[in-house]
Amino acid sequence: MNSSLVSVPELRRERAMEGGYDAIVIGGGHNGLAAGAYLARDGLRTVVLEARDGVGGAARTDAPWPEAPEFKVTTYSYVVSLMPRRIIDELRLERHGYKVYPMGPSYYAFPDGRSLVMTGEDDRRDFESIARFSLKDARAYPQWRRWLGEMAAILEPLLLTTPPKLGSWRPGDLVEQLKLAWRMRGLDVPRVGELTRLMTMSAWDLLDDWFESPQVKGAMAVDGIIGTWAGPAAPGTAYVLMHHEIGDAGLGLGSWGYPRGGMGAVSAALRSSAEEFGARVRTNAPVARILQRDGRVQGVVLANGEELLAGVVVTTTHPRIAFLEQLVREELPDEFVRSIERWNSRSGVVKINLVLSELPDFAADPGPGEHLGGAIELAHSIDYIEEAFQDARRGVPARRPFSDGVIPTVFDRTLCPEGHHIMSLFTQWVPHEWSKEPHREELEAYADRVIDGYAELAPNLKGAILHRQVLGPYDMEQDIGLIGGNIFHGELSAEQLFHMRPAPGYADYRTPIRGLYQASSATHAGGGVCAIPAYNCVREIRRDRRRERMKERLTLRNRG
Repeated sequence: MNSSLVSVPELRRERAMEGGYDAIVIGGGHNGLAAGAYLARDGLRTVVLEARDGVGGAARTDAPWPEAPEFKVTTYSYVVSLMPRRIIDELRLERHGYKVYPMGPSYYAFPDGRSLVMTGEDDRRDFESIARFSLKDARAYPQWRRWLGEMAAILEPLLLTTPPKLGSWRPGDLVEQLKLAWRMRGLDVPRVGELTRLMTMSAWDLLDDWFESPQVKGAMAVDGIIGTWAGPAAPGTAYVLMHHEIGDAGLGLGSWGYPRGGMGAVSAALRSSAEEFGARVRTNAPVARILQRDGRVQGVVLANGEELLAGVVVTTTHPRIAFLEQLVREELPDEFVRSIERWNSRSGVVKINLVLSELPDFAADPGPGEHLGGAIELAHSIDYIEEAFQDARRGVPARRPFSDGVIPTVFDRTLCPEGHHIMSLFTQWVPHEWSKEPHREELEAYADRVIDGYAELAPNLKGAILHRQVLGPYDMEQDIGLIGGNIFHGELSAEQLFHMRPAPGYADYRTPIRGLYQASSATHAGGGVCAIPAYNCVREIRRDRRRERMKERLTLRNRG
């Protein structure tokens, strides 16, 4: 083979075929692909192993109806945000096809014929819309947006920060704790108090401080309960609300958007980036075991018995899969295992994908308009949302479900033929125990109620549905490894955030096995298609490699 005629990535692939790898990434979801891209970019011979026949995990675009392959849906995740501009630029995602259409305003229609349109940008329009429900709330809304922006500006840099080992007295850990304190040095006592309240209180209590209208509070509460096993009255949902406010997607803080080609296009761009940097991406390659010896990772064994060796392994699967299935309990500290066993990963999410022959025509705002280009919510009040959760908590599917709906084809015409549209409904709640059984008939009845709820507001919707797909927690667990159907790999509750995510002492992307790292959505900053866990994890791998090289040089120097 004439190396002068071969690119650097091709040479890396050849070396990987001949002598193993420097790094193995388990899981070909967006975090796995991003980790693979960064590791290969750093010059490591890297392979990404995906158990299924395609990459993307929850971020994929499918054609679920064999009789109608021209219709494509973003099966599970459906909008992009939280991904920092630096990741998009460093991995050159735009040259690999990453393109995002900014979402339109949030839209709420109500059975009494009123509607609420919230742009978050046009103060006059937002004032007029909110004033239909409360003049007091209309006046408070600009101050609320400013406060959210101030809080987001404080919290956003923390997403790119490795949580220190709080409580450790080791010198190195104390230094990291002091670094965090120094980064927060600009916060005064009142601001620290606000952050503390934000991290611990319910979305309902937070919103009560600002607004009076139940419809307006319901509109604001939506971001606090997306993907959670908690209603807006549950402590901790105020932080979930803020987590969804720290969006970026390359469009600026607080932005959300539709990727051209669906969420699968984000994964495709990440895969293309990883391969351009020299990583190998293997599908149909499920990992059965993570190999370790004397507390040091050795590589992995695939389900077919094939062994792959590497000194660095990054797992991006759910922690229960990585640490309770792919490793033996006796290989890990008891305290760590107990933390993973206690890890809460409940959900009551049902995803409904629809093919429409025409756009829904809302009685409150007839005809097409920009209100169809953003989030179209089924959330009549904050009480409505809480009642939906309480139904599921009692063990029955919500009688009146909440839904966060979008129609990406208002902008992205690559998903279906002209004259048709795709409507994606992210709905809640069914009992979290439904992750153990399919509950097909009950799911279909639940989906009927969701569609009935929208049809009450847009009477033409039912007649416009050509195809539908209904996916519950069981599908999410069995199809893409989301244990419990939880889209964050673990609840974003106060006891599962920052230095607790996913276990005390192991929130720094390391694990009890040296050389084995974690970068799933169950690590800090996880939740949403953001690739931040991968970014942070690879940064820690670099630090460890630098330390190892320094130790080697010191050893050689002492010997000399």
